[in-house]
Amino acid sequence: MMNWYRDGYGWTDGGGMILMAVIWILIIGLGIWLVTWLTRRDKSVPREETPRQILDRRFAAGEIDAAAYAQARRLIEGHSPEVNETK
Repeated sequence: MMNWYRDGYGWTDGGGMILMAVIWILIIGLGIWLVTWLTRRDKSVPREETPRQILDRRFAAGEIDAAAYAQARRLIEGHSPEVNETK
């Protein structure tokens, strides 16, 4: 009875100590990953707009009219700038 917990069963044997070390490494690694993930999500840095997004924004703001919007959109999509109006 003197060596009740020293017979290889429990957290004091080698396997239990290794398992506990692995668990702590995972917890610390997850914490570091979480902190870096949260700090990299900087929303103050504006993302670069595509030409289509810029055109849509300018049209929505009223900076360009419908004809200029249609012509610029055809240019962006790779079509000719000529307006084919059929009446």
